[in-house]
Amino acid sequence: MEIVGVRVELPANTPMVLLQERGEARRLLPIYIGNPEAAAIHSALEGIEPPRPLTHDLIIDMVEALNATVDRVTITEVRDHTYFAELSITSATGETLTVPCRPSDGCAIALRCGAMIEAVDDVLEAAGRPPVDDEPESDDIIDEFHDFLENVNPEDFGQS
Repeated sequence: MEIVGVRVELPANTPMVLLQERGEARRLLPIYIGNPEAAAIHSALEGIEPPRPLTHDLIIDMVEALNATVDRVTITEVRDHTYFAELSITSATGETLTVPCRPSDGCAIALRCGAMIEAVDDVLEAAGRPPVDDEPESDDIIDEFHDFLENVNPEDFGQS
């Protein structure tokens, strides 16, 4: 998965992180999140470094101080419109540890340390949305323009 961005859902002004599947399907996974997590994800996407470590920075600093690495965050479940996730951390001894987390926190951490973001197939099947094609194909634009030229009349432009 890749983070497309943080959006605000109107009219409720509710922030969401929008994830998109890599590969052919490119399904979208919108997850409603809190304002602090939205700000943390947004600042990481923009490369903004705070003057002092924020909570997600502190977590990464602690993991690194223990000579461990964050490998990935996996969105594991959606239940009653609530998403669940896990951080996979490799310890200094090579042991893989799994820590439950909120997807928003996991995404904020993954962005800061370059870890992968994944979602299990069940989550994508239950909550994934088809990608939105905002831009029409260039052939469609040309065809539409040809239709316009064939049907345009001088009266369509009015008096100047």
